[in-house]
Amino acid sequence: MTAGAGFLTIVNALGLPPGARVDARVPKKLLVEQGAPTAADKRAIQDGIDELQWFAACKPATIGVPSFADDTREYLEIAVIGCAFRPGAKAARLIELIHRAIPYPVLLITADENGLAVSAAHKRHAQNEAGRTVIENVIAASGLRADAVDTVQVAFLKSLGLAQQPRADLYALYAGWIARIEAVNAARLTGAFAATDDQEAIDRRRAALNAHVRLSKEIEGLRAKAKREKQLSRRVDLNLEIQRREADLAAYANQL
Repeated sequence: MTAGAGFLTIVNALGLPPGARVDARVPKKLLVEQGAPTAADKRAIQDGIDELQWFAACKPATIGVPSFADDTREYLEIAVIGCAFRPGAKAARLIELIHRAIPYPVLLITADENGLAVSAAHKRHAQNEAGRTVIENVIAASGLRADAVDTVQVAFLKSLGLAQQPRADLYALYAGWIARIEAVNAARLTGAFAATDDQEAIDRRRAALNAHVRLSKEIEGLRAKAKREKQLSRRVDLNLEIQRREADLAAYANQL
């Protein structure tokens, strides 16, 4: 299945009005000019991106959801963008660069040899530079498939529809999509997808997901260290530490 067909699986799931669709190709040179702070990033864009597509512009006039502005951020539009990566592309870095390059908050759909990914990142005004925005954490769900029929992904796609999101303003809408991305990441660990707009539940799940990621990395590092350790007593200590972290990991998984 082509990347284009994969993108449309997710774009169509958003249930956007026809007037919001743009369906235009974006030249790579614009991304190089706007979002490549280093020579290495320019090369990563040139070598790693096959095509960039602008699928939709979600703004008050096209989707009937008001804009949002406060002292921290201004959301006048949400851009729905698709990007096909070439084999061997530095996907994580390219996803970050695309979010940085576009001045609006972006719902980004990417495709590579591992399948589809959906990502989002809140934006705020830069503190020291008027007119410039900076991204906060990039939240991404990867390993999605255009032809997947597993219950978690089916539930995730069903949850993405515009009609099911908070519609107070564009910030609330974007936060709703981020909550769904986090929900599918949690479901990969629990086996059950649960979308919610309850802020306390979202905050709890976010904290548990962050702790799960941190502990998984720590356990991976400890295992590598134990493998290299020559001294038996030290290796025993490391294995005990791994067991403690694994118990913590299981506790956080239960909070999801």
